[in-house]
Amino acid sequence: MSVPLTIAVDGPAASGKGTISRRIAVRYGLRHLDTGLLYRAVAMLCAAEGIDTTDAEASGARAAMLHPSDLERGDLRSAEAGRGASVVAAHGTVREALLGWQRAFADRAPGAVLDGRDIGTVVLPQARAKLFVTADPDVRAARRWRELSKDRDIPYRDVLRDIEERDARDAGRADAPMTRAGDAALLDTTEMGIEAAVDEAVRLIERQLGR
Repeated sequence: MSVPLTIAVDGPAASGKGTISRRIAVRYGLRHLDTGLLYRAVAMLCAAEGIDTTDAEASGARAAMLHPSDLERGDLRSAEAGRGASVVAAHGTVREALLGWQRAFADRAPGAVLDGRDIGTVVLPQARAKLFVTADPDVRAARRWRELSKDRDIPYRDVLRDIEERDARDAGRADAPMTRAGDAALLDTTEMGIEAAVDEAVRLIERQLGR
């Protein structure tokens, strides 16, 4: 029985890691999990049920009851969900509740690509290949602004501020902060289109797999 192939992709918001991860999953015939959706779902469920997202114990208890169907909510890509996710993700109780969920997903054959903030450092430290995808904050904010402005009028400066605040929370939290694993290949997409970024990601992964 072959060992599942696991690929960890980490990085800040709007770096391109989600799109790259989905494309990589198709390329290698693996399943894909955007782990950020888990935290977004917890945040939105807490908000809907009147649970204070700053309450670590209550948020953790709700995270422990997360069901796969919760990831199908239509509001998980909203700016509100993103902000809430960054808050609940700072709680060790929430991260611990979701850790087994993520590892179980990755351990099923044929394997999986997981993207998030702490995949290579905490969730899948033994992943066969690891990437840390990043880009300049201004570039990431512009990408997110173009996405959000399709549905509503939102000032670019508000998007940039949100990106910077989320970066600070994700990198500064005590539990599983966003950081590049020592054995993760760096992929800076600042001046790359998606096709070039995916090609470079595959090249870096192939090198780590020894091919």
